[in-house]
Amino acid sequence: MKPLPSETKAPAKVKILQAEIENWNDEKTAAEVIARVKLFHQRTLEELQKVIVGQKDILELILVGMLCRGHVLLEGVPGLGKTLLFKTLAQILDLKFQHVQFTPDLMPADILGTEIIQTDPNTQARTLKFLPGPIFSHFLLADEINRTSPKTQSALLQAMQDKEVTVGKNTYPLEEPFFVLATQNPIDQEGVYPLPEAQLDRFMFNLFIVYPTYDEEVEIAKRFTQAYGPKVSKVISQEDILNLQTLVRGMLISEAGLRYAVDIVTATRPGPKAPAFVRESVEWGAGPRATLNIVLAAKARALIKGRYCVASEDVRAVAMSVLRHRIKLNFSAEAENIKASDIIQKILDTVPANPNTKR
Repeated sequence: MKPLPSETKAPAKVKILQAEIENWNDEKTAAEVIARVKLFHQRTLEELQKVIVGQKDILELILVGMLCRGHVLLEGVPGLGKTLLFKTLAQILDLKFQHVQFTPDLMPADILGTEIIQTDPNTQARTLKFLPGPIFSHFLLADEINRTSPKTQSALLQAMQDKEVTVGKNTYPLEEPFFVLATQNPIDQEGVYPLPEAQLDRFMFNLFIVYPTYDEEVEIAKRFTQAYGPKVSKVISQEDILNLQTLVRGMLISEAGLRYAVDIVTATRPGPKAPAFVRESVEWGAGPRATLNIVLAAKARALIKGRYCVASEDVRAVAMSVLRHRIKLNFSAEAENIKASDIIQKILDTVPANPNTKR
């Protein structure tokens, strides 16, 4: 047997300090913080790609979602490495990770936790004690979320929106950062339930993972059939992840950039001002939460790309993943096999990137 390969020295953790963020207006300080964020992005992708082959765009958007305090819904057939991706990311970011396999018999208490009756051995007094469920973590992997019933799916709504859980008469806060990273099987597979619209709207991104290329699959076979698998290193602290999330909200975006995001979202809504192809194919479009998510995601993307201000390319790069699960097509569009992504792409092709007139 070959000897264990020598481990490379783990890179030092990237520091994003709160004190420097507070002095963001200083040009030199801002340049240092931007450089550190870019280094964090680069190192995180490098560590992820030790385990995950290809899928660079997916990895980048998951990082963007995390920096925005958003949640990600990843769709694809079984066996494409979705679970491995999320577990590896939690290791790299040094966060508590919980994996819940969603099944038809899963109940809300299996995720949130439950209250039990506890008897004091001395006084025999009975009290209720809360046993927290796996949702009390930083990373919750909701694996195959659409294999369980709508009742259990909706148990996540409060946690995803308000970062807290109510059980009985008590409400318990969740520790930050908190992310729900869910996987979903294609809806035409057996034993799946469509996610309710309210649940879908809580996810910032809906991402599709596809089959690897031929060369990527050769690399996967080579990498995961050896005696020793790849190891990853931690690149950032929990405190600095929270600092990064604060920094995202302080990024600059122009009035034109805001209007561009709003114009894209409002173009998805059928009405007198909507494009003809939207009126013909869309039953209802995206709401204001989509606009907020596009703007936040564009800010995060600009930050990890090393820019101080959001560009129109950042808005365009995130719009598809934000809008894809927020548009309901009508029967006519479904009969013609038109997809929501087709409508969104047409909108991106027709809405001007530099709107200069108020509506």
